[in-house]
Amino acid sequence: MTLLITWSDAGPDTVVRRTTEPDEIAAALAPAGVRYEQWALRDDLPEDPDPATVLNAYRHEVDALAAAEEFATIDVVGLRPRKDLGWRLTAKAERKKFLSEHTHDDDDEVRFFVAGAGAFYLHVGSEVHAVLCEAGDLLGVPRGTKHWFDMGAAPSYTVIRFFHDEDGWVGNFTGSDIALKFPDFDALVAERMTMAQ
Repeated sequence: MTLLITWSDAGPDTVVRRTTEPDEIAAALAPAGVRYEQWALRDDLPEDPDPATVLNAYRHEVDALAAAEEFATIDVVGLRPRKDLGWRLTAKAERKKFLSEHTHDDDDEVRFFVAGAGAFYLHVGSEVHAVLCEAGDLLGVPRGTKHWFDMGAAPSYTVIRFFHDEDGWVGNFTGSDIALKFPDFDALVAERMTMAQ
């Protein structure tokens, strides 16, 4: 169940909007140029598929979006919990990299969640939209939009990434500490679980 929470950018004390309805999420994000849609999940994928298998499974959707938006590069990335320390260090470094507010000057940030979950925080005008995405969600953050991403303390996700720029992910960090003011991924997951009860 995808969750959208909108607050004033002053802090999370006042909730402007809270919804798990896909149509309401799409409508709330559309004025900011944010694309939100859901794709049907493939139930025949193995638990930890390689990138080629993922791209083949979603070939029709990927090709249609790539043609419509003229994406130059498409790849598959993810993190899965492992018992070895190396995974923990990698996951911690990756999480820290994306947790600071940033923009992208030359590209949109478009992600389709094949498995797992992650939270995008969009700082648009005087509001912050937290979108807890899960398998089946496609989110497109327009270039120039201030945002950050949290994958949680124990990341578990697989995403298809779409880039117009062949250089891939290039972030311009704003230097703001705004991300520290808002509930993190794990808090959003807990809230979603409470709402589902």
